[in-house]
Amino acid sequence: MTTQVLYSRPETTALPQTPAVSVVVPTFREAANIPELVERIERAAPNAEIIIVDDNSNDGTETVVDALGRASVRLIVRKTERGLSSAVIAGCKAARGPITVVMDADLSHPPEAIPDMLAQFERGADFVLGSRYIEGGTTDSEWTFFRRINSLSATLMARPLTSLSDPMSGFFAMRSADFRATRDLNPIGYKIALEMLVKGPFRAPREVPIHFADRKRGESKLSLKEQARYIRHLLRLYRFKFLGSGKGSGTPSA
Repeated sequence: MTTQVLYSRPETTALPQTPAVSVVVPTFREAANIPELVERIERAAPNAEIIIVDDNSNDGTETVVDALGRASVRLIVRKTERGLSSAVIAGCKAARGPITVVMDADLSHPPEAIPDMLAQFERGADFVLGSRYIEGGTTDSEWTFFRRINSLSATLMARPLTSLSDPMSGFFAMRSADFRATRDLNPIGYKIALEMLVKGPFRAPREVPIHFADRKRGESKLSLKEQARYIRHLLRLYRFKFLGSGKGSGTPSA
C-alpha cells in the first residue's frame, strides 16, 4: 500500500503526546465537508487527532486542510491505492490514540455521538457501532423508499454474521490494539465494520443510537457496482466464519 503524508503542522498548538482518541475519515471529493466536520469533531472530542485519508481527490482537499491550520489534523493522500475500506485500514494503521473511531466525511454520521461511543468502552464494550436501527436511532426524512429497502435488505443478508442491528454502518469505534491484532483483513467495497466484526477479536460489541443524516454536499458513492462488491464481500465473510476458508492465509493488519 502506498501512502504519502502531505500535511502536518507541528508549529501550531500541539496535541498531547498521545491523543485520547484517533478519528479516521476516508475521503474522496469531500473537500467542502471537511471544515464543518473537523469543527464538530473537535467540539465533541477536544483531545482527538483527526486522520483524513484521501484517495487523491484533486478537489482542493490539501488546500482546505492547510487552511484549517490544525496540528490535530493529519492528511494522508493515497496516490495509487483506491477504495474506502483500504483507506480506513491505512488510517487505522496511522492512529496514535488508544481508541480509533471511523466515520464518513459526508456529514451523515454525527460526531456528537463520539462521547457516547467512548463511554461504552468504560462499560465493558470492545467494539461500538453507531446504529440507525436500535431504540433512539433514526434516519433522515429525505431517505427514499428504495434507499430504505436497500439498506434493510443488506442488513438482513448480514444477520447470520453478527447480532448487531446495523452492521452496514460505517460509524464505529474499537481499541487500536484490537485493530492491530486482527488478521486476514481483505475487505471489498465499503463495509469495513462488518469485516472487522467477523475477523476481529471482539466479544462484547455494542451499539449506540445515532441520527443518520442525508449528505449535505457532494455525491453518494453508492452504485450498482458497489452493491455487487457487497455481495462478493458477504460470500467471503460467510466462507471465513462458517467454513474457515482463508484463515491464516492473509496478512496482519499492522
